[in-house]
Amino acid sequence: MTSNSPLLIAQVTDIHLFAHEQQELLGLPTDRSFQAVLQRLRGLDPQPDLLLLTGDLSQDGTAIAYERLQAALLPLGIPVYWLPGNHDCLPMMQQVLHQFPVMPEKVFDVGCWNFLLLNSGVPGCVYGELSDESLDWLDAQLQQLPQRPTLIALHHPPFLVNSKWLDTSTLRNPEALWAVIDRYPQVKLVLFGHIHQEFCQQRQGVSCLGTPSTSIQFEPESNNFALDCNSPGFRLVNLYPDGSWTTQVERVECVHQLDLVASGY
Repeated sequence: MTSNSPLLIAQVTDIHLFAHEQQELLGLPTDRSFQAVLQRLRGLDPQPDLLLLTGDLSQDGTAIAYERLQAALLPLGIPVYWLPGNHDCLPMMQQVLHQFPVMPEKVFDVGCWNFLLLNSGVPGCVYGELSDESLDWLDAQLQQLPQRPTLIALHHPPFLVNSKWLDTSTLRNPEALWAVIDRYPQVKLVLFGHIHQEFCQQRQGVSCLGTPSTSIQFEPESNNFALDCNSPGFRLVNLYPDGSWTTQVERVECVHQLDLVASGY
C-alpha cells in the first residue's frame, strides 16, 4: 500500500463456528463454509491489509470454538480485528482472541483511515443496544481525529432492514448512535453483520453496509424466518485517502443441504 493506493479490508461476519468442526447450522457445516472463505481470501491479489470480523464468530460461545477460529486465521498473516455479536461470549473472546495476528484493539488507525469498533451485544438477548459508556467513548474518539476518514463497525444494524422478523432484533437505540455520528462529518462508513445478507442504506452522507454471512443466508424482506439459497460470502472494501471508497461482495461455493423448513436457529 502506497500513500495514494487504497487500503483494502475484508469484512467477515456471522461465522457461527462450533467447538467441533463437524457440527452444522441448519444443514450447513459452518467450519467448511468458513474454510472456503479463507481459501478465497488467500487467493486474493493484492491481499487485504486487514480483516474485520463483525460478530457471531461462534454459535456456542466456547473457548474451543474461538481457539479454532484463531488457529484458522493464523496462516493468513493479516491483522484481524473483531467485535462480538449476540451469539458470542465476550469474556471468552477476550480470553482467547488476542494472539497475533488477531488483535484486541477497538480503535486503531491504518493508512489514512480511523477504525472504531462498537459492542452492540446485550447478554442473553438477540437484539442490540449501545450503552451510554460506548456512546461516550465513540464521541470522545471522534473528537480526537476530526480530519481522518472514519469507519465504524458494530454487529447489529442501526436501522430497520425491511424484514419483519429481523427488525425485532436490530439496534434498540439507533437514534442515540446517530446523534453522535451526525456531529462528525469524517464518518464515511458503518459496517455491520447480523442480517446474513447484502444490504446498503445511505443516511446524511454516511453509507451503511450489511454483509452476507460466511454461514447460512437469510431471505431478504421476509416476514418470517426464512433461509436464502445464496452462497456464503464476505465483503471487500477499498478505502481511499480522500475518504472515498468502493466495495464488492464475494461469494464462495460450499455444497450443502439446507434445512429450508427451519423456523429459527
